Amino acid sequence: MGLLELLILSIGLSMDACAVSICNGLSTKKVKLKHMAISGLWFGGFQALMPLIGYFLGATFEKYVTAVDHWIAFVLLGAIGVNMIREALSNEEEIGKADFSCKTMFPMAIATSIDALAIGITFALLPDVNIVAAVSFIGATTFILSALGVKLGHIFGAKYKSGAEFAGGAILIILGIKILVEHLFFS
Repeated sequence: MGLLELLILSIGLSMDACAVSICNGLSTKKVKLKHMAISGLWFGGFQALMPLIGYFLGATFEKYVTAVDHWIAFVLLGAIGVNMIREALSNEEEIGKADFSCKTMFPMAIATSIDALAIGITFALLPDVNIVAAVSFIGATTFILSALGVKLGHIFGAKYKSGAEFAGGAILIILGIKILVEHLFFS
């Protein structure tokens, strides 16, 4: 997996966390650097941890799935992408009073990083994936976008939330198709 692919994947994965951060920023009267750091650390940390867990799960069961690994990647990325697009097109509003406490941030961080767990499983099935670099890149990208999301949400409101989630879903679907096509036609 090349650097450009990893960057695109990282941005796509971070869109859920960024969207939640935007909502938190929208619901915060006065955004402080502390709020941005809390959001970035929770979401970036879990976006790095979950693919690492997924990678070890995938590596453990690799011998059972190598014949269909490209289909697994395609289905997982496609399903995650479709779900993100569905959420983006949903009329449900998730705006409430922002709460940056552990009891609120922990479940949100898990919920927004489940897709990263699936990506980690996919990483274990792909050749030449440097898992340390990949999870570091994903975590750092999510940290930055989530921290900025709090500030942007405060400034711009919920206007762009669904667009960001839609774009993230589309990116994941495109990556899934790319993996499938490369395996079926170029390997």
